[in-house]
Amino acid sequence: MATNRLEMLKEMVERNPQDSFLRYGLAMEHRNAGDLEAAIGEFRALIAANPDYVAAYFHGGQTLERLGRVEEAGVLYRDGIEASRRTGDAHARSELEAARRMLVDGTV
Repeated sequence: MATNRLEMLKEMVERNPQDSFLRYGLAMEHRNAGDLEAAIGEFRALIAANPDYVAAYFHGGQTLERLGRVEEAGVLYRDGIEASRRTGDAHARSELEAARRMLVDGTV
């Protein structure tokens, strides 16, 4: 039996590995706990399984920035912009474009 939120989410993802919302929750929980590498792994797994889950690109990019992996973050933002175009999510596209622009301009 899971004893905390992180363990509970891990168990739920193990039972339902294709559930994008659960995997996103697990990635965010890892990030909030400071385990940024595990968070990146979950964001990448989520994107591989569901390339249109736009939030994973934004939060994955932010997490990569926190790790100092700026070039990778830029690629993830770029890919997220494409995903947001596919899905018609103008708000997410605007956020991703702003994040990428800040990265390119060096204002992070």
